[in-house]
Amino acid sequence: METTSSSRVGAQTAEAPAPAAAPAQEPDTGPDSHTQPQEAAAPVPAARRTAEGFLAADFPWYGLDGAFTGPRRLMQVAVAADGTVEHGSTGHGDEPSARGEIATGEKERFAVVITVASNPLRRSGDGTGVLEATSVASAAWLAGSGLLAYSWPGQMDHSLRDDWLDQQTEAAWELADDLAGEDWSTLSLPVDGEPTPFHYRESEFGWVLAGSTGSGVHLGVYGRGMSAYGLGFSAIADLGTYQ
Repeated sequence: METTSSSRVGAQTAEAPAPAAAPAQEPDTGPDSHTQPQEAAAPVPAARRTAEGFLAADFPWYGLDGAFTGPRRLMQVAVAADGTVEHGSTGHGDEPSARGEIATGEKERFAVVITVASNPLRRSGDGTGVLEATSVASAAWLAGSGLLAYSWPGQMDHSLRDDWLDQQTEAAWELADDLAGEDWSTLSLPVDGEPTPFHYRESEFGWVLAGSTGSGVHLGVYGRGMSAYGLGFSAIADLGTYQ
């Protein structure tokens, strides 16, 4: 039986599908009517689709705790082929951009928290193999690749960035698969008020954290311009606080 690893779970994120539009009504063609062209159904805003994706999850979402008073936003939701929500991310602080600092000259300050569902050993959607359970390595991989997506080395030509990104993403995978290695250190940070160990590493592009919560989900966190040492995390009680 073929076995495929899901440590790279969600390498491709997917927006939650938009709800089906209501069927159009037949126009009134009676003798006293003035037939008008049928108006096209208004598209469902991406923000609403994203919020619906978050609400469809059967696990708690996490973000920075109440000590953080800056802006918050919902980012992406990853959905499996069978419609199951696998993970999603919430943003805090500035909205990250790959070339933000290069274009504006100002250093961005942001932290992105990725919540990864804890999944047991299960069959793949096409029935051809078995997917490994998600783990802290899954969260570390998502955080590492997420940080790279918003990084742009200085003096790098646009045409070279794709090759650089491929190479660095593979390196991020290898690092995530070796959390006991010397590239990682350990931080204890509060999660729902309880001290929790996290794997931590930093680079010229920012920092990455990965750990597990007492509520059965894994957290991957990446950021830049904000210190990871003073962060705390908590389950999100009201998604409405995230714009």
